[in-house]
Formats: sequence, C-alpha cells, structure tokens
Amino acid sequence: MSITPLGTKSPSVSKYVASALKVLEKYPELKYETDPMFTIIYGEKKRIFEAILEMQEAVFKKGAKRVSTVIKIDERRDKKVSPEEKLKSLKKWMKI
Repeated sequence: MSITPLGTKSPSVSKYVASALKVLEKYPELKYETDPMFTIIYGEKKRIFEAILEMQEAVFKKGAKRVSTVIKIDERRDKKVSPEEKLKSLKKWMKI
C-alpha cells in the first residue's frame, strides 16, 4: 500500500507519511512493514481497509489537499503463509 499526499507546499512528504503510519498504532492486531516506497499490512482484510481509510484521512488532516492511495491485495485461501515463509520460499528458488 502506498499513500501519496498531493497539494502540499513542499516536495517532502515524510511528515504526512508519519501521520498515516501513526494510525496503525491503533490497530495492534495488524502487522506491518514499511520501506521507503510502500507499507505492507498483514491481517484481517476488513480491519486493513478500516485502517487504510483512517490513514488516508490522517494525511488530509495534516494538510494535504489531495491524497492518492494505491492498494495491492495478495490473498491466499488454500493455506496460511506467514511473510517469513514467503521470503524463505523465494530465497530457496533463487538458489536454483
């Protein structure tokens, strides 16, 4: 997921992104990882969507005039796989 604030007075967006990430503190059942470009959120789908809507609103409250949010969903229903297991499988295939 990526939230991009638009209509700000500066090209720097860290303070806006921080306001969005602070929202996730209110959702202790959700796990997340952040890198310079995206945030990956793990958990129950309905709660993730609730958090994303609240995150977007936080960016507006910080002063952005427009907010662009990109969401990519990777949902697997045949079995539960942790993020660590996904990386382990990927690394295994990279050795081949």
